Amino acid sequence: MVSIPEVNASLHTLYHSHSRWLLGVLHRRLGCRCEAADLVQDTFVRLVQRPRSFDGASGERSYLATIARGLCVDHWRRQRLEHAWLQQLALQPEAVQPSPEQRAIIVETLHEVDAMLLRLPAKVRQAFLLAQVDGLAYRDIAARIGVSERMIKKYLAQAFLHCAILEAELDGVLVE
Repeated sequence: MVSIPEVNASLHTLYHSHSRWLLGVLHRRLGCRCEAADLVQDTFVRLVQRPRSFDGASGERSYLATIARGLCVDHWRRQRLEHAWLQQLALQPEAVQPSPEQRAIIVETLHEVDAMLLRLPAKVRQAFLLAQVDGLAYRDIAARIGVSERMIKKYLAQAFLHCAILEAELDGVLVE
């Protein structure tokens, strides 16, 4: 069994060996040094959460690049979601504009809902969005997706269960 000091020393070495390289890779992808630096840190946080050993520098870089690519995709997705919400918000009268604190809470909640939706199977997610966003009836959703109304009821029950779990997580009721 590997001791904590050994893990810390190997992470320290890994960070010093590859963080500058990873910063360059992410800076080229994102075009912003500050965002790249944040994702470098997030990459190593992921590694701290799930330490592993490597067969050499190429394996280390490959693994770090894989984590960083996933974080970039998440970053871009969050940016698109936030941008879309801000565009819709700009169309609202000033009297109903949320405060900066409310905006931050809303954006974070949108990201949580988006992450929850991504965890759903594609047809469940599609059925949920057609029901909740487009307001379609079960039979219309069933026709559009190509399944029975009964299956739509199952899909929506699954989606609502995930919503309830998300709400409990956001309220701090559930602990992982």
